[in-house]
Amino acid sequence: MAGAGRGEGKGPMVGKLESQIYCMKYTLFCFNVVMWLFGVSIFALCLWICIEPGFNEWMRILELQKYFIGIYIILIASLGIMVVAFLGCGSALMENVMLLYFYIATQIAIFVFGLVGACVVLDFSTYDSSIQPLIKDVIMRLMNNPQHEGSREILRMVQEGIGCCGADGPMDYINLNKPLPAECRDSVTGNAYFHGCVDELTWYLEGKTGWLAGIVLASCMISVVNAVMSMVLIQAVKKEEDEATMYK
Repeated sequence: MAGAGRGEGKGPMVGKLESQIYCMKYTLFCFNVVMWLFGVSIFALCLWICIEPGFNEWMRILELQKYFIGIYIILIASLGIMVVAFLGCGSALMENVMLLYFYIATQIAIFVFGLVGACVVLDFSTYDSSIQPLIKDVIMRLMNNPQHEGSREILRMVQEGIGCCGADGPMDYINLNKPLPAECRDSVTGNAYFHGCVDELTWYLEGKTGWLAGIVLASCMISVVNAVMSMVLIQAVKKEEDEATMYK
């Protein structure tokens, strides 16, 4: 254990090792503070996405609940990050080898959870991802069911709300031999919106989850650094204990 009076009369190598341990454990402590802040940020962003007024309703109406799978995985990971960050601070300051091994295992778990969550979120919120065929299927079904008042109202809300026309563009209405609805046109210029609702909705989701995925991936990187530093600290503590035994 690094502490006052340690290393007296034990030679320069022991003193140098103590300095290295001191540096490593406080670096690890600082990294865990950053990790905790990332965990809080991720938790807050996930919570905002889940409870944002109107957004949940839109996703339910458009049958896009699969988008939330990655959000829930990341939400669980963020809770783990916040708890484990405290464990990391304590295990580093105490130089407890068993706690450090357990901490390394938790960092691996956080890395896996975070990476899986980020991949799922990106796969259901980015351009040319798995969510685009789902959006297209829903929009086309709404367009092909104009006699149903609910379908007409949902389609009107989507096209008017995000400024889009059809699934892939105005040509969808022409191909279906249907008149272009008023909500497909810009209220100022009167021109039809160029982009379809598939692209516009995907870009909307990209903007909402881009920062979240970025912070999660940064946390995954920090968890790898923390695990490596913890392993180095364990080896240094063991070496110090061995050298202390030799000097007895």
